[in-house]
Amino acid sequence: MSQRNSQAAKTAARERLRVERERQAKKDKAKRQVKVAGAIVAVLAIAGGIGFAVMQANKPSYWEAAKDDKLVAPANTSGKNGTTVVIGKDTAKKTLAMYEDPRCPICATFEQTVGSNVDKDVEAGKYKIQYIGATFIDNSDNGEGSKNALSALGAALNVSPEAFLEYKTALYSKANHPEETDDKFKKDAYLIKVANTVDALKNNKAFQKDVQDGTYDKWALTMSKKFDDSDVKGTPTLKMDGKTLTGPDGNAPMNVADYTTAIDKALKA
Repeated sequence: MSQRNSQAAKTAARERLRVERERQAKKDKAKRQVKVAGAIVAVLAIAGGIGFAVMQANKPSYWEAAKDDKLVAPANTSGKNGTTVVIGKDTAKKTLAMYEDPRCPICATFEQTVGSNVDKDVEAGKYKIQYIGATFIDNSDNGEGSKNALSALGAALNVSPEAFLEYKTALYSKANHPEETDDKFKKDAYLIKVANTVDALKNNKAFQKDVQDGTYDKWALTMSKKFDDSDVKGTPTLKMDGKTLTGPDGNAPMNVADYTTAIDKALKA
């Protein structure tokens, strides 16, 4: 082989190697660009996700937002913001204030054992009752049931005082009242199911719409604030003429005999 052919071959080989290197360099550059672009997209996606998460975290909860709703007071209420709920005959000289939380298990026990006697006394005109609803149990587990049930009680009160009392009895009954740890009252469907056991509320479309629309949610929060601003720290609490009714153990009377003794004493005072 001539020196010329040998040199030409080497030159050709070097050129092929140069072309191959350039091609590989371009390929590597393209890969790097794809990786960088992907990383940028990922960062933007993460940033967007974080931004959305932050936005959602800063967004007020439903009940926080309800504080800014227009207050609608149920019928059959009086006083500032409609938070005075007094039921009974006008001829009754005294009023029994009843502080209750819808989720409270002790309230449920009281209503199941003594509630019918309270209703009979009110019907007989022995005294009126003033209902003050609380929602502090929701605060203990970030729940919603106390607030939602109180709002539904407002919807029942809007129908009639009798519907309110019967619905309250139904909510506290053994058949319907959940364990304190079960926030069942947060579900509108369940509250409506219980209401269908009450004649005045059974298939009552206006009542159901008020429950589902949260018509009295702001009222429930305002009523709860009235409880929070009182000197009462637990439920059930019963007061007449500013004095707390108690049984032998110093707590609310939890049976008919203790209740009768306490209420008769309060009526005579």
